[in-house]
Amino acid sequence: MNLEYTQTAKGMHWFMAVVIIGLLALGIYMSNLPLSPTKLELYAWHKWFGVTVFLLVWVRLAWRIMHPPPPPPEGLSTLLVRLAHIGHFALYAFMIVIPLSGWLMSSAKGFQTVWFGVIPLPDLIDKNRELGDALQLLHKVLNVVFMLTIAGHTAAALWHHVWRKDETLRRMGWRFSK
Repeated sequence: MNLEYTQTAKGMHWFMAVVIIGLLALGIYMSNLPLSPTKLELYAWHKWFGVTVFLLVWVRLAWRIMHPPPPPPEGLSTLLVRLAHIGHFALYAFMIVIPLSGWLMSSAKGFQTVWFGVIPLPDLIDKNRELGDALQLLHKVLNVVFMLTIAGHTAAALWHHVWRKDETLRRMGWRFSK
């Protein structure tokens, strides 16, 4: 039985991890900038890559359905397996809900999202300043909880690798020799 993820699953995992960490860092950085052309450009980039994550998560979910993940390592308690499933569900949920909250916020604030400056996306709701402010707060809160979930995911992978010394982390990495 193969206990590793597919090369495609690994590639999508690590690519999206890098993009999401970049988006989170960019979001924190740009939100503290004074209004300027640079800030507006960074917001555009943030939205472009947020839409990209939103689209890629659907590709990733389809791949996962067609190529189920390997079983958990032997010796894990039912509780740890359930926690892992809950954690993965939460990560996928955040990758869907956070871009949607940003898109809704942009729509409510009257700023259309134009993917990579080429493809205009429809506004999801009418302009409404109060709703836009509420969605902005929701977007920030979701991102903080997402960062905590990512930290927990990373800590769990390291716990498996360092303390349990099992294959959990290795099976999401690349083996360059057998």
